[in-house]
Amino acid sequence: MFTNKSLAAAMVTLGLTVGLSGGVSAAAPHGPDGHAMELRLDNGQKWQTDEALRTGMGRIRDAIDAALPLVHAGRYGAADYSVLADRVQEQVDYVVANCKLPEEADLQLHLALAQVMDGINVMKGEGGQEQGVAAIVQALNAYGGHFDHPEWKPLGDR
Repeated sequence: MFTNKSLAAAMVTLGLTVGLSGGVSAAAPHGPDGHAMELRLDNGQKWQTDEALRTGMGRIRDAIDAALPLVHAGRYGAADYSVLADRVQEQVDYVVANCKLPEEADLQLHLALAQVMDGINVMKGEGGQEQGVAAIVQALNAYGGHFDHPEWKPLGDR
């Protein structure tokens, strides 16, 4: 999935979005030209996916979906957020190690994964962990809107 060029782009994107604070970035990642980078479609069509990507993103979605009722009820503690963050990180690592997409699709995926990583970092911090879950929900919904993942269901606010 990651060529040297795309890995470098991912690292820059992650560094720009995560920053030193570890908080969710209010601004989109910026490309080398200084313009905000946003997910886009492939000439009006969703990007193709592979089995590894669908598996990993599906597992992230399932983990977040299962946690949402407790998060919204205020019944999720710091240890719960940390466990959820670890579970999501495992799936991000799985996607990175196993997903094989064409370069353009890969670069778009990096944008969604950068927001997931922001959410992981916030969930592992102190206070405001529910904002990390919200960032991951947004990333998952953006992924579903931009990648061809059959039977993908967006997550709602509940």
